[in-house]
Amino acid sequence: MTTYRTVLIDGLDIFYREAGSRNNPTILLLHGFPTSSHMFRNIIPALADKFHLVAPDYPGYGNSSMPTVNEFDYT
Repeated sequence: MTTYRTVLIDGLDIFYREAGSRNNPTILLLHGFPTSSHMFRNIIPALADKFHLVAPDYPGYGNSSMPTVNEFDYT
């Protein structure tokens, strides 16, 4: 089962999807530009029985909050 969580990091709400046992090896699923963790929605259930999966949304993408241009350097 995939859970949906948000963590506050440096004043930004960062959304991530998590599945699988934390006792299993962890795979960090990083999306490309301009997508979000939603792109992994079909692969997460297929891998969750053997791996602990974490798929965050980068700041300003998906369900993560958008920083102002003055607060965050994208490059």
